[in-house]
Parts: sequence; structure tokens; C-alpha cells
Amino acid sequence: MSTVTSPVQTTWKIDPSHSHVEFAVRHLMISTVKGRFGGVAGTVRSDASDPSGADVEVTIDATSIDTREAQRDAHLKSADFFDVEKFPSLTFRGIRLAGDPAGDFKLTGQLTIHGVTREVTLDVTAEGRGKDPWGGDRAGYSATAKIKRSDFGLTWNQVLEAGGIAVGDEIKIAIDVELVKQ
Repeated sequence: MSTVTSPVQTTWKIDPSHSHVEFAVRHLMISTVKGRFGGVAGTVRSDASDPSGADVEVTIDATSIDTREAQRDAHLKSADFFDVEKFPSLTFRGIRLAGDPAGDFKLTGQLTIHGVTREVTLDVTAEGRGKDPWGGDRAGYSATAKIKRSDFGLTWNQVLEAGGIAVGDEIKIAIDVELVKQ
């Protein structure tokens, strides 16, 4: 008689109060505007014996965009950009992990913005694991990526009288998440 052990799947949830999704984009070709999304939620499910098969799902509340300028935020929420009435969230679904999940690795997934889905690869660093004061297990990760907003149908712009454009196409993304083991 043989004993077959099934993999043990662990579920981690994003702690939204200790997680940040930030972005940076060129403005008027002379400076950089930075902003963040305040609403982020998600889960990571993984098998400890094979973390490369982790199932990662993240949802970002597009209405929570904050660039510290109310008029700009209202414009970003409009149909010119995110069109939050039609597309209230951005989503990321991880499909492939390559590298050392305990160190530096790449997480490739499907990013959906404005109803358009594209494959994006995040450069991820494991920042550590430990117990919180209440006995729970936590893990931290940071990630970066660059995307083109035009790839997601975000093409609004304004040509400047002196030449150039008002809003750059390349978006730099920086993510810090803290996960809580369920």
C-alpha cells in the first residue's frame, strides 16, 4: 500500500493597509508626475513544494487614483483615461514565475487596464517573512515594471505649442505588498 501525499496549498491575502501601487509618468517632457492607487486587494495561492506554480490575483480600484491634485485625478478617472464608470478596476493575474521565489524573480501575468489585457512581466524581490505581533505569518515583496499606456488604449494627449506632448507614453510602476497567511 502506497501513500500519496497531495500538495499543500497555502493562501496569502494582500494587506491593503501595508501595500502600495504607485506609478510615474513624464509630464510636458520636462518633469515626472507620480501617483498611487489607494485600493488594492488580492490573493496568492501556492504549493510550498513548487512555488513556481503560484496563482496570483490582484485587483486595483481605479477610482482610488491619487496624484495629489483633484482636478488631474478627475481627468484621469474620465473617459479620456481610465473611464472608471465603465472600467472601475485594473486586474493582474500571474501566469508564470521564473527565478528564486525567496529572492529575485520575474512574475509574468495578464494585466487588464481599460478593458484591454496585455502580458506584463514584473521584476520582483522577496523582502522577507516573519511573524506579526499577533502570531500571524507575513511576507513582503516589491516589484517594478514599465508599460506603455497606449498598449491599453490610454491614448489621450495634447501636442504642445513648443513641440512634444503633454503626457508621456511610458509608465513606471512600483509595487510594495505585504501578504498575510490565511
